[in-house]
Amino acid sequence: MRLFVALNLPSPVREALWVAATPLRELGLPVKWVRGDGIHVTVKFLGDVVDDREAEVTAALGRAALGARTLTLALEGFGVFPDFHRPRVVWAGIAPEPGLEILQHRVEQELAPLGFPTEARPFRPHVTLGRARRDARPRDFAGLEAALARLEFAQTAVVSALDLMQSTLGSGGAVYNVRHSERLP
Repeated sequence: MRLFVALNLPSPVREALWVAATPLRELGLPVKWVRGDGIHVTVKFLGDVVDDREAEVTAALGRAALGARTLTLALEGFGVFPDFHRPRVVWAGIAPEPGLEILQHRVEQELAPLGFPTEARPFRPHVTLGRARRDARPRDFAGLEAALARLEFAQTAVVSALDLMQSTLGSGGAVYNVRHSERLP
């Protein structure tokens, strides 16, 4: 199973973000856009995990969620990773939130002993809207920076669960399913 740990945004926020990003999808960029129902915040990508390890992963998430609280995330702004010359990811931003940073760190700490390496890069919370196709060239993204600057979106999302998600890749894009959910009181 291809698994990751995520915070799923409430439906109204996902729908509003999907609508706000419509002008980007209409540009015809060489980007594989995330489906509206798949909009989430990735806390940690686990990759391919054999079925019999799911119980230990869910137990680790339970420990990571202990003492955590419901999170209020402020979504605002748009950008790309790594840069506008050769973007790989188009994203919506999340304002700094100490509770999210602590939760992500605890997830890393609990999963590391199970053989899931700690992420080397600093955690930069965001919502992935799309990924550039591998064959895309820098000139294919002319106008993206200006288009992102014109977009306006600012909403708050209250998130009360830490979810273990399964990603199933298909011809229509990835389909995400919740395998396990830990409440954030």
